[in-house]
Amino acid sequence: MTVNTPDPPETAHPGTPGRQPTLPEVPPQRRRQGPSPEKGEFVRPLTRRQIDDRMRELGELYTHTSSSQVRVSEASDQDRSAAFRRRLAGHMRRPGFELLVAEAADSSGAVVLTACAYGFPVCRDGPWWDGLDGYLPESLLRVAAFGRLFAIADILVERRVRTQDQSREWNLARRLQKRLLSDHTAALGVTLVDRDNADTLEALLSWGWRGLSAEARGVSRIGPRRLLVLR
Repeated sequence: MTVNTPDPPETAHPGTPGRQPTLPEVPPQRRRQGPSPEKGEFVRPLTRRQIDDRMRELGELYTHTSSSQVRVSEASDQDRSAAFRRRLAGHMRRPGFELLVAEAADSSGAVVLTACAYGFPVCRDGPWWDGLDGYLPESLLRVAAFGRLFAIADILVERRVRTQDQSREWNLARRLQKRLLSDHTAALGVTLVDRDNADTLEALLSWGWRGLSAEARGVSRIGPRRLLVLR
């Protein structure tokens, strides 16, 4: 599995007639923050046809947003993009599949793709996602039986989304994952992350994902991945 609104200006009070007007006090410096993604980036779902039309663009987004992470192979960007597109095409066949994109205008005014996230509902009696059945405790199987469990397969965002304002509700990754769950009235989200992918694990935890409780952790303690849950 592979991110502020300025304060209103101070209003100066007019000076007393015949006297020099009093200059407004300079407000103290605040911690610098980037612009709120709610203002700058528009989130919307794509249909399957739209995904097909933009598949190459999505592959480029994948290689761009994952380029800062530790690479476990020497595969070229083209190979990694092709592998991502094949994986995405397979996931698209899942019932209830949804992919969200974030778009923003660049300096020339053109609308560009800045992020995406996608997933699908987990059905207890249906096909599992990438061996997910080996990671789900009984408590989550019950949630799946009621159609309230949603697997988020990928969240692709810029490095800044991983490292800045992760706890803010308007953080772009938080907006994407929250929208996926709310669109499907899911009570819980689940995702798998490779145990040696510390960068992604850290980002997911900063966006509100949590590991299994102590009593359920034994389900996946020896697997190559970790299961995280989002409430």
